[in-house]
Amino acid sequence: MYETLFKYPGVLARYCNGPYAEAREQFVESCAKQGYSRRMQVKIAWILMTVAPALDLNKGALTTLDVQRAIECRMHVLRQPGGVTDAVSSRALFMRFVEAWLRSMGLLAEATVARRFVGEINAFAKYLRDERSLSPVTISTRSERLAWFVDSLRTLDSLAGITIADVDVFVSKMHAQGWSRASLCQLTNSLRSFFKFAAARGWCSGNLPAAIASPRVYAREGIPQGPTWQDVQRLLAETLDDSPAGIRDHAILLLLALYGLRRGEVAMLRLDDLDWHNEIIWIRRTKQRRTQRYPLLTKVGNAILRYLQDVRPRCACRELFLALSAPTRALSADSITAIVRNRMSSLGIHSHARGAHCLRHACAEHLLAADFTLKEIGDHLGHRSANSTMAYTKVDIGALRRVAELDLGRLL
Repeated sequence: MYETLFKYPGVLARYCNGPYAEAREQFVESCAKQGYSRRMQVKIAWILMTVAPALDLNKGALTTLDVQRAIECRMHVLRQPGGVTDAVSSRALFMRFVEAWLRSMGLLAEATVARRFVGEINAFAKYLRDERSLSPVTISTRSERLAWFVDSLRTLDSLAGITIADVDVFVSKMHAQGWSRASLCQLTNSLRSFFKFAAARGWCSGNLPAAIASPRVYAREGIPQGPTWQDVQRLLAETLDDSPAGIRDHAILLLLALYGLRRGEVAMLRLDDLDWHNEIIWIRRTKQRRTQRYPLLTKVGNAILRYLQDVRPRCACRELFLALSAPTRALSADSITAIVRNRMSSLGIHSHARGAHCLRHACAEHLLAADFTLKEIGDHLGHRSANSTMAYTKVDIGALRRVAELDLGRLL
């Protein structure tokens, strides 16, 4: 590997004869497979070579503190002008790759966070999975909210000591951070469900679950808000360029806007979900726990094909959309939201909601304006219940105007 990076014999000999040369070379080779550029491979090799003499890999697992000391030792060895120190970004870069190198060999002692009540939360998650058959996303969300709650209990070591006042303080804190009533309702429902489970096992008072009150939420009180379809068309047109980011983002935005997909559904798309022969795309609906088949629109198919041919790295990763920078990895749902938000902000598109979900709302409103039925719209969006689609009737201005123009006098 080093022979492809260094052409001068003296430089090559220095890298090949230094401490842990074989292990360092194997790590640099793995970085090349992850998509790092040649220039970055040279930098990684240099970082490992300069820090390696200060590391003792024979004593077993090393801690983050050991890595920090090795970097400090490197600073003292290098001759620098007085008053010159390493930049914070350089230190972070050293820490990142040295720790990744040690981790690849199983020689990094990972720091563990001692989280309280982890056994109880895991037991609750197992109950939700095995007995209530909830989806993994729902279980993960509820477990995360419980972890936030127990982390706010600084002085308690037992569930029996938790009072309704502790719950009220936590809910008030979330409200102060901008949580909506609907989100707070879901939060309190998660807490109530957990404490019912805990009370049945004698871990806490049986009166606590009944005392947890949820904010009143009215059926279909919210109005789905998204950009206008004209703004969506402008968004799609402006991302149609020849840059790698533009080619990838254009395909993602088409899937969000034309199919009304959720961000997680786009992130979960795999190469195997595209049936090019029959022009079909398969979407995994996590809430419905089934796979839904859609015709692959020509515009969408061409955008995805261009991304696959010109931009997507050649790798073993089966996810469709990957990050453009190394290491090669699948895009997360949060990354897809960031793509939509950044694109809308750069174009000055104003919308109350600016994440990936706003394009789903825009798709539904566009279909409603095109006189599709609520059943057809719900099927297209993958709704489990017709009640979810009913919310869009409040933004059908044309239908509301026709109702307002009715001559009710004839009915009296």
